[in-house]
Amino acid sequence: MRVVIADDSGLLRQALTNLLTEAGIEVVGTAADAETLTSLVAEVSPDVAIVDIKMPPTFTNEGAKAAVELRAQHPGLGILLLSQSLESRYVTDLARDSPRGFGYLLKDRVVDVAVLVGALETVRAGGTVMDPDVIAHLLGRQSLAAQLERLSERERTVLELMAQGYSNAGIGEQLVIETKTVESHVARIMAKLDLHQAPEEHRRVRAVLAWLRG
Repeated sequence: MRVVIADDSGLLRQALTNLLTEAGIEVVGTAADAETLTSLVAEVSPDVAIVDIKMPPTFTNEGAKAAVELRAQHPGLGILLLSQSLESRYVTDLARDSPRGFGYLLKDRVVDVAVLVGALETVRAGGTVMDPDVIAHLLGRQSLAAQLERLSERERTVLELMAQGYSNAGIGEQLVIETKTVESHVARIMAKLDLHQAPEEHRRVRAVLAWLRG
């Protein structure tokens, strides 16, 4: 896997480079700002771009804007956003328009190399990954309550694991239940969220992003 890293912190760029290199992932370039990131991606054609949401010069949403532009210019590029804090509106913009190959982790999570590598692999394969704390935040939103109040506690747990990128078999392992039981939970989630017949991977993403419908 070939990855580029965009973050204004040179220390974090180096730390991520070291972690990923030790894990067998090739870091083909780094950038300190959004403009450099855009040029870098065009030059080296990575599989995934790790992008800090807040970058120079204003440290507001330059990274998020760059990610949107990169997705438009390079549809096959995986995007893994990083943030120091919850930034749900940026997740909304990217995930609604193009959820495939998209991930969002809080920076505290990237110190666990297994979590980071797992997220990169999922995003590269076209899946969607969201930080558990982000999911917990979204599940607590008032606007989400009306949409998800039909779900049981176990169904909410299954939905959170889906959001973290787990397959049905993986969810079964986490909850110590049979895969067929997970499939039944997923079917009920789809029905309760009014997600009608569509390709399964798209329905799973739409279930994860059901809160956007409020």
